Amino acid sequence: MTDQITFVVRFILFAAVHSLFATAFVKKILRGSDSQVYRLSYNFASLAMFGWVMSAYRHSDVLYVAPGVWSLIMYMLQLVVAVILFSCLRQTGTGEFMGFTKLTTRAFTTTGWYSIVRHPLYLFSTLFMVLNPVMTSQWLMLTTMAAVYFLIGGLVEERRLLLEFGNEYRRYQQQIPFFIPNLASLSRFSSTGKRPIPDQQKP
Repeated sequence: MTDQITFVVRFILFAAVHSLFATAFVKKILRGSDSQVYRLSYNFASLAMFGWVMSAYRHSDVLYVAPGVWSLIMYMLQLVVAVILFSCLRQTGTGEFMGFTKLTTRAFTTTGWYSIVRHPLYLFSTLFMVLNPVMTSQWLMLTTMAAVYFLIGGLVEERRLLLEFGNEYRRYQQQIPFFIPNLASLSRFSSTGKRPIPDQQKP
């Protein structure tokens, strides 16, 4: 089995396991009443498995290196995107996301970056990967597969949110783009900042 195939197979296994253990059915079976312990264990296991994925195909060909100042610009843009990602996590609760604190809220966020796109974590994670100034075969494959996985994960997550929040989330879907911001959402973000999306309050 070639390094490329090994890498792809490992990523598919990672994606399958990561998705399976994020389902409500498996959570109900394994976590009991302590969602904090489950979330923390889930994140550590995911990190370990992702390291296993990346250990394959480590010596891949370099496709390109951004020349001169462009390399610095791309690193700076990655830093900006990383800050945005952190701000997205802060909006939804960094401690809760990591599993350091218990889940305290049962609502979806419609302010800040969530007022321009419904899945900013997926969008900016993809941008961070694309902006890598040193592009190897492994990194290109990872970026492509991750983008597809983010899209599928977003669709699955939206089904859960629709079941949980119903028309409230459906109205949010009608106003805010799924993955790519449009001019209307960008205009709303620039003019309202972190003000909640209109009509998102429960009737």
